[in-house]
Amino acid sequence: MLRRTVLAGAALVPLAYGVVRALGGESAPSAGPRGRHFPNVPLLTHENERVRFYDDLIKGKHVAINFTYAQCSEICPMMTANLVKVQRILGERVGRDIFMYSISLTPEQDTPAVLKDYAKNFGVKPGWLFLTGAPEDIELLRRALGFVDPDPEVDRQLTSHSGVVLYGNEPLGRWAACPALSKPEQVAESILWLDKRPRYRIENGRTRVVVA
Repeated sequence: MLRRTVLAGAALVPLAYGVVRALGGESAPSAGPRGRHFPNVPLLTHENERVRFYDDLIKGKHVAINFTYAQCSEICPMMTANLVKVQRILGERVGRDIFMYSISLTPEQDTPAVLKDYAKNFGVKPGWLFLTGAPEDIELLRRALGFVDPDPEVDRQLTSHSGVVLYGNEPLGRWAACPALSKPEQVAESILWLDKRPRYRIENGRTRVVVA
């Protein structure tokens, strides 16, 4: 089951990358450079704070995004545990100039209180938000961000959307994706690769500048 789930997640990478990379064109006057391409839907954080997806979470930021759900018993717990290691590697940069977001695939069940307990149980630190909202808004986000399988049967399976981390630098318009169960050092280094500042390499669980 794990091998099949990881392979399914890996297959989503070029799809997610292709969809978001294709987001080009002229922006709406009231949005940022690429604002019209990101649904500005209202969401609730695991701290029960109201936010707008683009205005508050994406605009001007360097981010890492995945989809998950609290009652998942397959890939989600392993994925969250792996991303906790990624957060530790990135250290103080998370919440300062890199922001992590996990969006619920089952918003009907995943209330802010449920997500808060979920984050607490995994030892999630500040700078990483777990998000829920209206089902139709979550579905709009899922499709807009490229977490879609062309096979309708596969697309109906929630676990087929939870194996990928989408990461991007919105001001630079750079986006890519990787399997969420890759080695945490590789995930962290991939996220840092899109930084507009110096290049980094992960060594012994720490970041080191390699190009000034």
